[in-house]
Amino acid sequence: MSPQMKLVAITLDCPDPPALAAFYQEATGFEPHPKSDADFAGLNREDGLFIGFQRVDDYRAPDWPGQKVPQQLHLCFDVVDLDEAEARLLELGAGKPDHQPHDAAKTRVLTDPAGHPFCICRA
Repeated sequence: MSPQMKLVAITLDCPDPPALAAFYQEATGFEPHPKSDADFAGLNREDGLFIGFQRVDDYRAPDWPGQKVPQQLHLCFDVVDLDEAEARLLELGAGKPDHQPHDAAKTRVLTDPAGHPFCICRA
């Protein structure tokens, strides 16, 4: 039997780590990591989960749903009210691709300000 692993961190490439961290801080309520800077910013959740944002020169946003620049990963978030969460995230700077592969009453795909796709799902 292999040892159990606990996910403790997720890091996203981006052109502007502080800006992307600010978007996710507003969206999730995670606390800013005290050592965040212009090249690497992070957010902490009280249970220890860390989301990091690292500067990449010549960053190219994913071309979702296309594959010219693959998404490589995406995050999913449970929300209580899809319409309310979507409206708030769009106000914060998220985008909403025309292509929505799921039942809109249950799941919606948005993109963060750096172009990473993520899902919001009815909890």
